[in-house]
Amino acid sequence: MNLSNIVIVLCRPEESRNVGAVCRAMANNGLKTLRIVGKKSDFDEERVRILAIHAAYIWENAQFYDSITEATRDCVVAAGTTRRKGKKRGKLLLPEEFAELASETTGLPESTTGGKVAAIFGNERTGLEEEELDECTAGVTIPSSDEFGSLNLSHAVQIISYHIFRAQNKNSPASNPVNLSRLDKTVTTIADSLQKIGFFKVAGRPDMEKFWRDLLSRAAISEGEAAYIEKTFNKAAGLVSKTKTESDD
Repeated sequence: MNLSNIVIVLCRPEESRNVGAVCRAMANNGLKTLRIVGKKSDFDEERVRILAIHAAYIWENAQFYDSITEATRDCVVAAGTTRRKGKKRGKLLLPEEFAELASETTGLPESTTGGKVAAIFGNERTGLEEEELDECTAGVTIPSSDEFGSLNLSHAVQIISYHIFRAQNKNSPASNPVNLSRLDKTVTTIADSLQKIGFFKVAGRPDMEKFWRDLLSRAAISEGEAAYIEKTFNKAAGLVSKTKTESDD
């Protein structure tokens, strides 16, 4: 596994000390890329550094974004951590299953192949909201007691990061999977083609697009595979249109 392709995303964290503790948890497991949905000015730098200790360099290099979508555009998989199951969310991965997916996707250490995988953690009080989970392409859950299931933010990051660290020597070489920004082009092509052939009404398009985005993200498809999928759907829509024109004549 190429740990440099692992991205930890904190969405709207409130407590500066928690951000510092996250930096330390990441450093414990060889992870260095931290992205935060929020503004740097919202945090007390001194309080961050108190708990980050010798991992303050992670905070210093952190990048800030306006949304999860913006923070994960260059990633292949965007996995949101949650305890809540949803009809549209699909199977929630266990930490070890997510680590295996990351291992298969990120490539070998120091390799130029492979893609970025993001693990996304929500606000300390509310976790990831439904709208935020909709921006993710996979879900990860950390089993805990029904009597007290809430985990401290840095503890959750530590658990996920540890499983990733432990899985780093178990992966096979990865190809160069397309990132989510590129994948959205394929998803749009699929939805446009299905709409042209009357597969669904316009109202059903967002759900269809999310289904394909989540599915293809987890599959970590290559550029060649993305182009082939687009070609297939474009051709199918063209053939249906041609048949309809001929029948009208």
